[in-house]
Amino acid sequence: MEGTSLRKRREDEKSIQSNQPNTTSLQKEVGLLSGICIIVGTIIGSGIFISPKSVISYTEAVGPCLIIWAACGILATLGALCFAELGTMITKSGGEYPYLMEAFGPIPAYLFSWTSLFVMKPSSFAIICLSFSEYASAPFYAGCEPPEIVVKCLAAAAILLITTVNAMSVRLGSYVQNVFTASKLVIVAIIIISGLVLLAQGNTRNFENSFDGAKLSVGAISLAFYNGLWAYDGWNQLNYITEELRNPFRNLPLAIIIGIPLVTVCYILMNVSYFTVMSATELLQSQAVAVTFGDRVLYPASWVIPVFVAFSTIGAANGCCFTAGRLVYVAGREGHMLKVLSYISVKRLTPAPAIIFYGIITIIYIIPGDINSLVNYFSFAAWLFYGMTILGLIVMRFTRKELERPIKVPIFIPILVTFVSMYLVLAPIITQPAWEYLYCVLFMLSGIIFYFLFVHYKFGWAQKISKPITMYLQMLMEVVPPEEAPE
Repeated sequence: MEGTSLRKRREDEKSIQSNQPNTTSLQKEVGLLSGICIIVGTIIGSGIFISPKSVISYTEAVGPCLIIWAACGILATLGALCFAELGTMITKSGGEYPYLMEAFGPIPAYLFSWTSLFVMKPSSFAIICLSFSEYASAPFYAGCEPPEIVVKCLAAAAILLITTVNAMSVRLGSYVQNVFTASKLVIVAIIIISGLVLLAQGNTRNFENSFDGAKLSVGAISLAFYNGLWAYDGWNQLNYITEELRNPFRNLPLAIIIGIPLVTVCYILMNVSYFTVMSATELLQSQAVAVTFGDRVLYPASWVIPVFVAFSTIGAANGCCFTAGRLVYVAGREGHMLKVLSYISVKRLTPAPAIIFYGIITIIYIIPGDINSLVNYFSFAAWLFYGMTILGLIVMRFTRKELERPIKVPIFIPILVTFVSMYLVLAPIITQPAWEYLYCVLFMLSGIIFYFLFVHYKFGWAQKISKPITMYLQMLMEVVPPEEAPE
């Protein structure tokens, strides 16, 4: 009855306004430029302003540090190319979720959904928003650290604002992403150009004997990769919105090929710029690398740096929210979460319930969490499932030969990325074990219990509880199940 009344309402509106959509399916609003901006905007966030200090702390020399940054970019590009094959072979939104479903079945897919919904995506969103709030509040507390309550309240406000924007309109979310991507490219250009000018003027002393004192142990390299790859995280985000991407067979690989190498070049040049004004020791002693760079190079206009860094992080947070909301939407559509999370707003044609749910979980994370523990928590789970997903690509080369593959990468690429992922998951546990890894494993395994209770067997009492909740939320948020678009 709800679907019938909605269809009639849409037909009536069509007679008044011819360009009004008449279905409640996700719209193909994202073009090539927006796709590139989502990749660049999601990757370039807080990482490049936080990770350089961590990477140099593990390598202890300029030369290996720059090599690590380049290697991280290569790994991210290879991983994204594997995801491009998956995304054009299985054209469903939700990123790793549908790929794991096709390759390994419902349990691994559900565990990814469970872990991503409650660990990876909210913790990543929380890290970015906490980084934003630290940079945004720093100018008001010169000479000291901002109070923790101020940082967390500002982060919560940012989460609420970004969630609201993305729940209101797909197009508005894309426009916001484009604007903030342009803003962050401005600060990246300022740092790169300033550094290259100084380099041309002969400031090369920090690059002399750049491999002296390097720490090249297996454990140190793995931890340096962990921190460098955190800055690159987001390389797979466009796969989460495949259903909203115009001409995905063309635009998905193009956006990857253009976006990630662009980010890699920017990261290497930014690190070169940092080292033109700071030695490895000075960089380690800096509280905020980009701010120290600005104080030494741009004074008295050094205030520009924290302002644009704040823009950069808020843009990354917007991209993260824009894509992660679709994962919640797909999980609800597949019956792995409450059905209401797969519903679409009647007025806005956005997956509003999924985005709102995602924002609430993220706010919960920022209450007890800090950036360092959240990074460890996130990275372990993320690379575990990245490796599983790309392993699924290898498996489907043999088990799903009938699937059309508009993009087909050489088989050695997914094999290499799978082995590197295994290394990244195991090496930090062996070299520097921490409670975060144990908590993450236990939480992931607990998802199996929920799968059998609420998804596989679908006990009647669970359905009785969820049905009235779904009906109430549907009326409260004015959302309906998605309809298939007409041929």
